[in-house]
Amino acid sequence: MATILVTGGAGFVGSHLCDRLVERGDDVICLDNLFTGRKRNVQHLLGNPRFEFVRHDIVHPVYLEADQIYNMACPASPEAYQYNPIKTIKTSTVGMVNVLGLAKRCKARLLQASTSEVYGDPNVHPQTEDYWGHVNPIGPRSCYDEGKRVAESLCVNYANEHGMEVRIVRIFNTYGPRMDPNDGRVISNFIMQALRGEPLTIYGDGSQTRSFCFVSDLVDGIIRLMDQDERMGPVNVGNPGEYTIRELAETVLELTGSKAELGREPLPADDPKQRCPDITRAREWLGWEPKVPLREGLEPTIAYYRDRLAEERS
Repeated sequence: MATILVTGGAGFVGSHLCDRLVERGDDVICLDNLFTGRKRNVQHLLGNPRFEFVRHDIVHPVYLEADQIYNMACPASPEAYQYNPIKTIKTSTVGMVNVLGLAKRCKARLLQASTSEVYGDPNVHPQTEDYWGHVNPIGPRSCYDEGKRVAESLCVNYANEHGMEVRIVRIFNTYGPRMDPNDGRVISNFIMQALRGEPLTIYGDGSQTRSFCFVSDLVDGIIRLMDQDERMGPVNVGNPGEYTIRELAETVLELTGSKAELGREPLPADDPKQRCPDITRAREWLGWEPKVPLREGLEPTIAYYRDRLAEERS
């Protein structure tokens, strides 16, 4: 049993992480400013004596006590992080400094939730952790991509300078219940459009590929990285199964039973053509690999969105 701080703990991934940590018997402090997180994501935990919710923004100093810190705080979808790009980059830089300062004071082990976006629009495929990336530092996605790259650098330099224990996970496309229906990511877009009978928006010709990891698999990989004592990382955690955007759209239409059509829009600036993790490190260092196939993970995700849509209509 430990006291664990989860920043961004009311977000999509953060709330599932809180669930798992409370379930195994840890005392969990969920810290979130509710910019993209939602209190409804942790509502079921509020009466649990092992769980505490604190509304706070990590851009301001944090004064708490913890044995471990999972830093999940940052808008993660393009629509969310581009809504307020300065806020996004401050979360990954100023916020990262504040969380590292807290970890240093508490002598806590810290895990930084980084992202596959540090690879940008990659020139190598699949992406290994020793690839430095192909990122536009002044493009529309730079507030997120470069912020996360700076956050990794801060973690490594704090570890080297102060002997701190840090872990870096690079998260690839993740989906599942509690992902915001309006966050602009491809799975949420497709499911909501299918359920509403609207055309599924495909950018470009739909040949660009993504790999999709179900949230329970991701949380398992994150916890394994935090709890091992030997490696800082970074470690890719994602599903190496690769699908074109068109294949995903057709699968969503089949599973929802929707008669919606496919729509076309121009490809957004700096949108990566391929994104797929090499998970050799995760397999060798953590004994981890994903277990949930895409179709199996889409079913509870679709059910969640059906319920949200019913709420909207009631």
